[in-house]
This record gives sequence, structure tokens and C-alpha cells, in this order.
Amino acid sequence: MPKALTEHFYYLTMKKIFDKATTRALFYHRYPTPGKIEIVPTKPFYTPEDLSLAYSPGVAYPCLEIAENSDAAYRYTDKGNTVAVVSNGTAVLGLGNLGALASKPVMEGKALLFKIFAGVNAIDIEIDETEPQRIVDIVKAISCGFGGINLEDIKAPECFEIEERLIESCDIPVMHDDQHGTAVIAGAALINALHIQGKKISDIRMVVNGAGAAAIACTNLMIGLGVKRENIVMCDSKGAITTQRQNLTPQKAFFATERSDINTLTDAVRGADVFLGLSVADVLTPKMLASMAPKPIVFALANPNPEIDREAAFATRSDIIYATGRSDYPNQINNVLGFPYIFRAALDCRAKVIDKDMKMAAAHAIASIAREKVTDSVQQLYPDEHLEFGPDYILPKPFDRRLLTAVPPAVVRAAIQNGVARRTIKDIARYGRSLERYIENSDHAIRAFIASGKAI
Repeated sequence: MPKALTEHFYYLTMKKIFDKATTRALFYHRYPTPGKIEIVPTKPFYTPEDLSLAYSPGVAYPCLEIAENSDAAYRYTDKGNTVAVVSNGTAVLGLGNLGALASKPVMEGKALLFKIFAGVNAIDIEIDETEPQRIVDIVKAISCGFGGINLEDIKAPECFEIEERLIESCDIPVMHDDQHGTAVIAGAALINALHIQGKKISDIRMVVNGAGAAAIACTNLMIGLGVKRENIVMCDSKGAITTQRQNLTPQKAFFATERSDINTLTDAVRGADVFLGLSVADVLTPKMLASMAPKPIVFALANPNPEIDREAAFATRSDIIYATGRSDYPNQINNVLGFPYIFRAALDCRAKVIDKDMKMAAAHAIASIAREKVTDSVQQLYPDEHLEFGPDYILPKPFDRRLLTAVPPAVVRAAIQNGVARRTIKDIARYGRSLERYIENSDHAIRAFIASGKAI
């Protein structure tokens, strides 16, 4: 068949699939009620007395208590279990700058995930503003009504500045999930991949392709986990980031290598143990992969198309561990494994910040779950996959309910040890068991996905 005709048939096939997926997605978001979240009352509202307690005059009493002592807001309102999911829409998924309003479906989806996986109430807030200080001022001004701030889909380098300023100016935890959520899950994946490949984290050579928000955060966390900074080479669209380069941002300059023999990605990956890609499709060629060290680890996280396709990677060599951001491949680096539980912990211990030690604790807890036997309820969701710790299973699946009872306690313990927790939880084991009350939401989701034959 002529190449042009083959390409035409491929286009028609993909268009049909895409159109079907588009129709299903639009229908899902529109019916039976537009959007994915709503407000549900938590108190009785059936009698005149109920309403008088909910609003005037009864509401005056908690108002006066809070005016006298701001901590009373945690007793009389939902502040302590509510997160603001904030975006200006400048980096929506892999779609780019769509604007604040177009980011709303994503932020609503994030709010849904917070609720079903960790029982956290979340309100999506879209800000039609691009100037960093204006965004900081707006979020700071509304922050008193929330227990935490989840920044989302804000482009680099502005996201660094916005997050840093908010952390400094707010007295509640702030985290840009595109950076740190990805870092936590990639860190967990690295811990387990190294375990399988029989390599020590302090010995590995790592190449990071991409120098955006997620790449910087991942690299910083992996240094915390034990990767030596001098063993890291970071590359951007211009090649290796070296000390000879001019006009580097502070974030890039921190990772600039002094090695004069490395100028390109090809140079960097030669003999490397780990490739971490947060960049563009097809940038890692089979020839480059072949030049890596024995038993390499490849995290190709560009979406929707990874830095090297899975089939091409395994056709090149069979000794790799390979992960992507895609749900149709094994070893998905999926942020939902982390952010609901990190914020659950931060809210419960009233952490001032979400620091590196809390993130590393989350990474270790997530990694440990993958090394345990998979539960029957999770296996039912993935009947075509053999879920056993190994090269194709280095991370737990999103519906593994043990995440809820394992990750928050680990994060709380780290927060208390670091002195960033304002509420001490003395019995961490009991706290972990208490989180089982939120599992009903996850169970409901699991049953629904089993019934529909789908899983995320």
C-alpha cells in the first residue's frame, strides 16, 4: 500500500478513536449535572431551628469565638479539611496556556480526587491573572479560609516564584503539585527500580532531560533521597546545562555540570544508569539508550508521547525498567498516588509547610506498598496485568487503599520530627487506623470502576 494511503487510513482511524473519546468525555462532564463537584450540607437543615443555628442568629457565636481566637476556625468550620486548588491556566496538562477558565475542568477533577481518595474537601479557584505577584496577593488574601493551597498548572518559571512567595507569606501548607507531586512519585519509582536492578542510589549516574518545574523538583527530591549532585547531568532544549553556559536561571545554574566532555544529551546518557525525561517526545533515540549502563532505568514522562516509546525501548534492550506518565503502560508515574495523602497528613497535623522530608517520607511509604502482595480488590481492576513487584510493577495502583493508611502516617511522623506540625499526633499507628473511615469513598469508586471495566 502506498505510504500516503497508509497515512490516510491511519489518520481516519485515529480521528474516529479521538472523536469517540471526545464525545464520551464531553458527555461525562455535561450530564446529568454540568461539572464534577458540588457542595453538600453536613448539618441538619430540616426545621426552622436548624436554619437559625446554621445562619442567623446562631452563626454569630462561632464568629465571635473565631474573632477572639483564630484557631477556633478549626473547631467550628471546615477550614481544617479544605484545600484550595488554584490555577491560572498557563500550563494545562500537556495543552499549554488555555487560560484560567479552560483550566476549570482539571481543577474540578483534582477536587474530586482529593475527596474520593483521602476525604479532603477541595474548592477549585481559577485566577485570570499571569503576573506572579498579583497571583500571590490574591491567593494570600483568600488563604485564611483554607487549610492548604494546592497550586496546579502554572507554567515555569513563574510557578517557582509564586510557590516560594506563598510559602513565605501564608501560615498554611502550599504545594505546587505539578512539581512536587511528580517528584514524590518518581522518587518512589526510583527507590523500587534501583532495588530491582541491584544498584545503590549513591552510586548511580542520572541524566535529567528537561529543566521545567517538574524536572527541577524531581531532581531536588532525588538528591534528598541519595543521588549525588555531581552525578547528575541536566539537559534542556539547548543541550547539557554546563557551567560554561551563560544566562542560566538560578534553578538551572544549581544543576550546571562542570564536566567539559558533556555538551549534548547524547554525551550525557552514555554510561548513565538513569534517564529521567520531562521534556518532549522521541528525544531519547534507541542508539542513545543502547549506550547507557547495564540495567538502566528509563522514566520517559513526556505526555502524551514519551521521550522514547516503550516498544522501541524494549526492542533496543531487555534489561531496562521503563516508566511513563501514561495509563496504558505499566509503571505509570501518577500524581494521584501522592497529593491526596500528603495534604491529608498536612491538614491533620496542621503543618506549617510541606517540606522535603515530608515528601521523601511519602515517597518511601508509596514505594513500600508496591513491595507488598497486591490485594484482591486491586487485582480485579487490572485482570490483564500480573501485579507482582518487579520490572513492570514498581508502583502501587491508584485504587490501592493501603495508600490512605500508610502514606499520611509517614508524612505526619516526618512533620512532627521536623517541628513543622502545629498539632502533635502521639499515636501514629492509631491515627493510621482512623483514616479507614475515608475508605468508603475509595471503595465506592472501586466498585464503580469494576462495574464499568475501567481503571485509572
